[in-house]
Amino acid sequence: MRILYLINSVEGGGAELPVPRIARALARHGADTRVFALTRRDGRALDAFRKAGLPCTVREGGKKDHAAAYRWIGEILRQERPDVLWTSLSRATILGQRAAARLGIPVVSWQHAAYLKLGNAFLLRQQQRMTTLWIADSERVSELTARRLSVEPNRLLTWPIFAADPRAPLAKPWNEKEPLRIGSLGRLHRIKGYDILAEAIALLQQRGFHAPIDWEVVIAGDGPERERLIKTIQALPAGRMRLAGYVSEPTSFLAGLHAYVQPSRSEGFCVAAHEAMQAGLPVLASAVGGLAHSVRVGRTGWLVQPGDARGLADALAAMLSNPSRLATMGSAARAFVFDEFGEERFNAIAGTIVERIDALVQARRSASGATNLQSA
Repeated sequence: MRILYLINSVEGGGAELPVPRIARALARHGADTRVFALTRRDGRALDAFRKAGLPCTVREGGKKDHAAAYRWIGEILRQERPDVLWTSLSRATILGQRAAARLGIPVVSWQHAAYLKLGNAFLLRQQQRMTTLWIADSERVSELTARRLSVEPNRLLTWPIFAADPRAPLAKPWNEKEPLRIGSLGRLHRIKGYDILAEAIALLQQRGFHAPIDWEVVIAGDGPERERLIKTIQALPAGRMRLAGYVSEPTSFLAGLHAYVQPSRSEGFCVAAHEAMQAGLPVLASAVGGLAHSVRVGRTGWLVQPGDARGLADALAAMLSNPSRLATMGSAARAFVFDEFGEERFNAIAGTIVERIDALVQARRSASGATNLQSA
């Protein structure tokens, strides 16, 4: 089976970096995957693709030239003639659905985001039948896809885009001779809620909170909110929060922490938080998307309501007031992700999806053959 995997960009973000692992899992079940991107953006995901030996063709174009992108997709589909077009994220899906329909190529589409822009949600709902099989990256996104796009259960599967890796480095337990490092990994975008985290830290100062230990919050990532966050951080107590910039080895960054925080306003699965649990870190997160399922309050971390700076401040205070329990919670978090998101389960779901795709491809071929016979 030949799969043409169409993505929005090769930006170093959450939806692009898992693509090599997804392609490897599909290959285990006989699917050959080639990746095509509508635009480059920062290009940081290309290094992961190269290391995995996964070919990726990037279009020379921007984020808004939709007509040109649509024509390019059509040309690629005519050249490659794949058995199926697999699309990821809104732009690739909306344009890919239309181009594939003209050529009679079946479409499989990811849904990663818990939040969709109104225009994209409208178009995806109007075109949802152009996709034969929808794949959600979490149970929460599956529920949203069924409701907001009106996708029937028999056309919707869930495949979390994370498989726990036993080779990933482990974080070392905190000891009282060093500051407690709380970190986060993500794009500097409003949806990630780092402004709320800064507000929570400011609230701790206003309350006169004094932790029994020294501590800092480190955010790794880059994005459009960088300059605004820098100004916000300058108003905080010195040394409490800093930006580390983009990191090319996220698992190494996580291994240097003692706890993880994800204050997002919205999430789908959230790979970074699960990678933190994989490293043996407890997680303080907003109760959104897959995080509400994976973070077990009092056992593997803390949950607060999205946008709730006061609740986040309370949880930070609880974490900092009893740092000796973090290692135990981190061990429980690691055990949870390996039990829930092990590689064997990840590959098994890939096999189920390949079987479904193969069945729909064969059905289309049979229908096409019957139509040709009737015409003859």
